Amino acid sequence: MTSPQPLTDLMWAHWKTRTLLAAIELGLFAELVKGPLTVPEVRDRLGLHPRPVTDFLDALVALGLLRRHQDRYENAPEAAEYLDPGRPETYLGDSFITQCAGMGDDLTSVLRTGEALRGARDGRDFYAAVYHDEASVRAFQRDMTALSMGSARAIAEKFPWHEHRSLVDVGCAEGALAGRVLLRHPHLNAVGFDLPAARAGFESYTSQLGVADRTRFAAGDFFEDELPAADVLVFGHILHNWSEPRRIELLRKAHAALPPGGRVLVYETLIDDERRRNAVGMILSLIMHVEVPGGSDYTGAECERWLRLAGFDKIHVEHLDGPESMVVGVKSAA
Repeated sequence: MTSPQPLTDLMWAHWKTRTLLAAIELGLFAELVKGPLTVPEVRDRLGLHPRPVTDFLDALVALGLLRRHQDRYENAPEAAEYLDPGRPETYLGDSFITQCAGMGDDLTSVLRTGEALRGARDGRDFYAAVYHDEASVRAFQRDMTALSMGSARAIAEKFPWHEHRSLVDVGCAEGALAGRVLLRHPHLNAVGFDLPAARAGFESYTSQLGVADRTRFAAGDFFEDELPAADVLVFGHILHNWSEPRRIELLRKAHAALPPGGRVLVYETLIDDERRRNAVGMILSLIMHVEVPGGSDYTGAECERWLRLAGFDKIHVEHLDGPESMVVGVKSAA
């Protein structure tokens, strides 16, 4: 007899996510920033019914989002850092809501028709849709920060930044990667390269982090314009938006922009080479099909092959954080 646990785990994963989203929507984490509260205090401040509130709070304790000391509840360190709307440089709550609500409803249709959400035909249509007004741009930038935060911090620690002086974050969004790296390495300077509409968000975010004096924003289209020159070029969650020929084209442009000995760093939610273990990578690939026809996630081995075709060598794949990994290639001096 087999166990149904793999199936029931998925059911409970949905409810865990739903419990988190309810806490964000109710403003619980923001309220607890002010100080620990008892059950009656939470109930009164958030306008909750007395019957489910204790189970709700204790479920969040079991999920590691809250801590309980005697009869008082407080934010766990992760909730205090990432779910406090008063800390816009790290707040991820809005992104969790937009990413977890609604999009999955479209997957069945995409699997049947192959037609992407909002009728996008390629990555250009996708970006035209999400960059169409300031509110949409900022929401997208925050989503990219939510997706990149763990990797950005790991890259700041694991990559040999002491060997370099400058970096370009290609498709920088609001600058989470560049900002976190510069905070850790004060000798570095960074350029954020993205479509013009991303400028305001990038400049605001890097200013909040206190690294604006070592960053600048360069507006451009990475297919139409040359990439800015630097010691390291970074592509974070960029290649999966495009077809394989387009990915190789971008990597060749990176090779041209780098000096001898320069490095390209690609980080994504890489699918494991055997396509058996990293379910998040494969689910994100499904999401790309929902959003961008021709887009998909990929394995480290596939990325290594593209890097070699673009002229890079000394390539290695390294795990970063959670389901994310980076692939690094070097432009040889010869």
